Amino acid sequence: MSSTVTSSTRRFSDHFEPQDIDPQEQRRLRGHLEQIDYTAFISNREIMAQALGRLDAGHFQKLAVTTAQARARWAAMALAISQSGRAPDAAEVEKLAALRLAYDELSAAYEALRRMVERGYVAYGPAVSS
Repeated sequence: MSSTVTSSTRRFSDHFEPQDIDPQEQRRLRGHLEQIDYTAFISNREIMAQALGRLDAGHFQKLAVTTAQARARWAAMALAISQSGRAPDAAEVEKLAALRLAYDELSAAYEALRRMVERGYVAYGPAVSS
C-alpha cells in the first residue's frame, strides 16, 4: 500500500495491483480500471463545474485573504491567552479550537479547489463573456 502526503494530510492508495496474472489479462484489467477512472473524472467535472462555475485568480485571492485572516485570528487568540500567565479556561480553549477549525477548513478548501483546477474538474481563467 503506498501513501501520499499533501500538506498535513496523508492519503493511502489501496488500489489492488495484481502481479501474478498474464500480460493480456493485465491489459484488459487496466482498460477496465481506466474506464472506471474516466467515469469518476467525468462525474467530478460535471458536478464541480455546475456547482462552482468558472474560477479565476480573484476567487483564489479572496479565499487566500479569508484563510490568512482566520489563521491570524487563531494565532492572535493563542498569544492573548498565553499572556495571562495562567492555564486557559474551558471557554478560551473552546474558542481557540473553533478558530483553528475555521482556519483548517479554509486551508482544506483551498487545497481541494486547487486540486479541482489541476485535475480539470473546473474551468480556470478569465470569465467568458457572451
